[in-house]
Amino acid sequence: MSGICPKCGLPFDIHACDSIAKESVAQIRVYTTKSRYQKLVTIVEGLKGEELGATTKELKHKLACGGTHKDGMIVLQGEHKAKTVDYLVKLGYSRDIIKVN
Repeated sequence: MSGICPKCGLPFDIHACDSIAKESVAQIRVYTTKSRYQKLVTIVEGLKGEELGATTKELKHKLACGGTHKDGMIVLQGEHKAKTVDYLVKLGYSRDIIKVN
């Protein structure tokens, strides 16, 4: 026996804490805007806590771009709206809760 997850109470082999947490996100907004010196940046809003940092790192790696997370949003350098949505879905977020502007 590999143990029991303290969050969901299921064995670690079958627990679903990560997917349950990702489903509990209310709404994720993905849009582009111009930042300093009229450069385009892609903004992802709606993620919280630990998932913000991990998702930022994963998106930066997959999109091969720079970026940061602060004030509850992810800022990625360049225009990556379509690819960002695809990667968020691959990371386990439902396409229904992702809104693209």
